[in-house]
Amino acid sequence: MTYNKMELMIICASRLLENGRLVTVGTGAPCAATMLAQKLHAPDLVMFFEAGGVAPQLPTMPISVGDSRTYYRGLMATSMCDIMETCQRGLMDYAFLGGAQIDPHGNLNSTIIGTDYHRPKVRLPGSGGACDLASFCWRVITLMNHDPRRFVPKLDFLTTPGYLSGPGAREAAGLPSGTGPYRVVTDLAILGYHEETKRMEVVSLHPGVALEQVRQQTGFPLGVREPLEQTPAPTDQELHLLRTEVDPHRYLIGRA
Repeated sequence: MTYNKMELMIICASRLLENGRLVTVGTGAPCAATMLAQKLHAPDLVMFFEAGGVAPQLPTMPISVGDSRTYYRGLMATSMCDIMETCQRGLMDYAFLGGAQIDPHGNLNSTIIGTDYHRPKVRLPGSGGACDLASFCWRVITLMNHDPRRFVPKLDFLTTPGYLSGPGAREAAGLPSGTGPYRVVTDLAILGYHEETKRMEVVSLHPGVALEQVRQQTGFPLGVREPLEQTPAPTDQELHLLRTEVDPHRYLIGRA
């Protein structure tokens, strides 16, 4: 069965989520990935929405974190304060984030493009809750398209902390030890971080993608984890559930 890049990214992200874990999601691809994981291999995955929905049984994909569907048959209809407190208490296993730029240590920019904060080339939405989630959740998964304008050696603005300047920097800034970036899922590969240097490295190449292609689309040198893996292609079951139950109106995955 054929598939497109967005379908591949959502499916790859869903495979990273384990049963029984707690995950904070936004709308769009992160929500689709979590819904797919619940339907396939993680039925007891607990989904949190920033606006306060906890463990809803989503009938269809919500259009915002405050959509009424994010509370449907949920365990709690609470507030943003409670969601962030759950993260601060060290209870949140995963958080999904995105951004306009990412650097070798997983730091993210979602504030401006350009060097002048007051007169940027592009003004972006800003942090929202991303800085809080990246600071306190155990593992951060980033979803973004792979091109050198996004994968940059230095951010135009540091919105959200990854490993900051490298080993020990998060802890020196007062962030909990053991937390931080985990995976970056792109349309070309799955990336992780070297255990000692905390720099980004290629973990798995998607079907039909060469390592040199990934390096050409990255604005900084990439390490390679050995053995370098090959991302399994989406299965018919994964694609069927994604298309018929998770995103039947194809808001994310596009028209057939």
